[in-house]
Amino acid sequence: MLTLSFAGPTVAPGAGVYAHVDLSQVASLVNRRFYRQGINWAVAGFKIFTQTGYEGTISVSKLPNTWTLSNSWEKSFRAWTKMNNEALAEAPSVRPKFLDFKVYANARHHTAGFAANLLPISSDGTYAAGEWESSKLRIPDTTIAGNTREREIVAVGASYPGAGASGLNAVSMIEGYAASRGLPDVLDPNTPDDAADADGIAPENWMSALFNEGTEQTDEVIQDMITENNIAPYPFENDGTSTDTQYPGGANQGTGLEIHDNMNVQTTTIGGNTYLKGGNFPCGLIEFLFTNSGTVGAVGIQIDLVPGDHRGYLCEPMTEM
Repeated sequence: MLTLSFAGPTVAPGAGVYAHVDLSQVASLVNRRFYRQGINWAVAGFKIFTQTGYEGTISVSKLPNTWTLSNSWEKSFRAWTKMNNEALAEAPSVRPKFLDFKVYANARHHTAGFAANLLPISSDGTYAAGEWESSKLRIPDTTIAGNTREREIVAVGASYPGAGASGLNAVSMIEGYAASRGLPDVLDPNTPDDAADADGIAPENWMSALFNEGTEQTDEVIQDMITENNIAPYPFENDGTSTDTQYPGGANQGTGLEIHDNMNVQTTTIGGNTYLKGGNFPCGLIEFLFTNSGTVGAVGIQIDLVPGDHRGYLCEPMTEM
């Protein structure tokens, strides 16, 4: 099935409502086969239906198309897999058949829970949900011997946003990745002080002084090299200003999801149909935001997928993102 239809949320006049779709969950339902969440899905486009009287905005967001998201997903997945494999070493037979690495898009999605995800509809009804459980981490609590803390996972934003629908707190993929990596040098390259000594009677940097030709040109150029363009073109912890990690999509820099597209809806929108562009959606996670300043609020959604060779769809594993 390439066209997925949903009964969207009802947005009261003057309100704004978020809604979430997990394409892997939906594809599993409509095809009656298991699609892992760790897929980067191709979407041809979106069609939003609104009634006469609806007026406002429609926004679509997704996990960021950045190396920080890709690498943080990979490292989080490997850590979760290692935790499971070590636990299963002595009891491999208890491994669940549909064990899968599933994360929430952000704190809002975590608060709502997977049970609130939009499910597809047919011409005569809504598909019933199967089991779609978030991945859990058991992190040792070093303050209490032998105790662990159970956590879920959000892709973007800060760690520990509070208890979600399951009652569990969550950790952030991007923040965890940022905390596990080294930082750039404050000065890169870390230039020796003698590099600027390229003139006078006894220059230490005699190789540069060889080409002075009676001017102080090299000395001035070297001075510029030392004082400019030596710090990374992005903020990072201990750069002289920032005091915490600054990974895009984490807790401090470019927080939240990537805005994919947005449109204004007017009461005069022809046929009540609004189209938004397609693209790729990491982990198949989509967040909609509907705002309504009109008089009616019913919304319908259609998502067009792209045919391909991954069980009928165009997509790739997150490990290849």
